[in-house]
Amino acid sequence: MAKDRFPVTPAVRLLREKKADYMPLLYEYEDKGGTAVGARELGVDEHAVIKTLIMEDDGGNPFIVLMHCDRQVSTKNLARHLSVKSISPCSPETAQRLTGYLVGGTSPFGTRRALPVYMEETILHLPVIYLNGGKRGFLVAISPREVERILKPVLVRAAME
Repeated sequence: MAKDRFPVTPAVRLLREKKADYMPLLYEYEDKGGTAVGARELGVDEHAVIKTLIMEDDGGNPFIVLMHCDRQVSTKNLARHLSVKSISPCSPETAQRLTGYLVGGTSPFGTRRALPVYMEETILHLPVIYLNGGKRGFLVAISPREVERILKPVLVRAAME
């Protein structure tokens, strides 16, 4: 598979620099289709598709949360874990300014600003996950252990029960 057919985003540049073992995957992006579209188009379980959320604490400190696409983040549990009062999603404009990516194409790799990363610990139980490659309609299949090696996330239990 010729990698030159795929977008060369900041995420891809970082993955190449870190000599990551990954596979780029393109699919037909649907506006407001959510992660179900990527899972359906690629024929993978939506639980293995991981969303990249840009959030901030009550002090305005931004960070990344990696969560299964079929789960919601319990901001209450995450706030307790981070010892802050509250957590909320960043506005799309703020997320784009911090990461350099459009919402719907946000990758945890190669962000414009280095941000702390928190990853739902159950993601490590999967053999392969699918993360955004830095462009709408572009995912990368990668081992969660590779993600752990490259991003050095703090593992959390923040999924809503």
